[in-house]
Amino acid sequence: LFSAMRAGVRHAAYNPHLRATLVRTLAIFPFGAAFVALLPLVARTQMTAGPQIYGLLIGTISIGATLGLLARPYMRQRLGPDGFVAVGTFAIALGMILFALCRTPPFAFAGALIAGAGWTSALTSLSVSAQVALPDWVRGRGLAIYLTVVFGSITVGSLAWGFIAARLGLSATFLLAAAGAVAGVPLSWSWRLQTAEDIDLRPSMHYPNVMLVHEVEDDSGPVLITLHYVLAGDDPEPFLDAIEDVGQQRRRDGAYAWGVFADVAQTGVYLETFLTGSWLEARHFKARVTNADRMHEEKIRALLAEPPRVTLMLASDSPREKIEMHADLNVFEPARTPV
Repeated sequence: LFSAMRAGVRHAAYNPHLRATLVRTLAIFPFGAAFVALLPLVARTQMTAGPQIYGLLIGTISIGATLGLLARPYMRQRLGPDGFVAVGTFAIALGMILFALCRTPPFAFAGALIAGAGWTSALTSLSVSAQVALPDWVRGRGLAIYLTVVFGSITVGSLAWGFIAARLGLSATFLLAAAGAVAGVPLSWSWRLQTAEDIDLRPSMHYPNVMLVHEVEDDSGPVLITLHYVLAGDDPEPFLDAIEDVGQQRRRDGAYAWGVFADVAQTGVYLETFLTGSWLEARHFKARVTNADRMHEEKIRALLAEPPRVTLMLASDSPREKIEMHADLNVFEPARTPV
């Protein structure tokens, strides 16, 4: 269980498409949480009304959310995911401005309607962006991380805005939260949404099964994987640029302590190394590598004079009992001698 959780967190940390979604989430919901947390005070203090008005405000938010969902296909087609989230954020901010100014029910209902539509618009678009950024093997864990960020930011934001409202007053707090939400749009605009929509995240399954010389338990480990590269040209920069993309891939798929080392005795010779927590994690690499990842690996192979030699080494309590396994991981020739 904990190994699977670590793999999910590690994937989220090294998945730039999901990371962009999380940044945009943190730019909206900590500020939008103000209207959720302080809505009862709008009914009680600004309109001196009772629970009936508060219930009607909640119902109006639901109506606004429904209208936002109905408008989503048309608006998304015209604005794209980033523009649609920006419009939703502005709607939340406008709703909070109306809450700050309202002293009668019509202003409050208008604010609830607009804020509800904006909240649903932003939330649904961000949820879609999170889903398309994740391959099948980690989608559940990735969405759990996304929802943790959503509800965690709402929880922390609600606590903060309640603390601020007790000191600055309700109107000033709503205006401050609206300003923060609006400012978050340009500040987070470079983190684009749904950039993984056209990327092939289906499993490539091009790694063959590993031929073992000894039975290995799934929880044995860690496993050290090395790839020995010999470059075809004299310029190492294209290789080093390409290997960085592969390194991101390895870490997304569960590797840690990844690194590339240059041979000091020979030019154009490099060694890629990384660790996985267990033999089971090493086996999972076959199902986790996507077709998009395979393209990065083929870019590296085009720069080589010969196929890389791949070696898997399993940690052992005693050097005498070290188990050495060789595998043709990237459709490369298997290593015949340890690297």
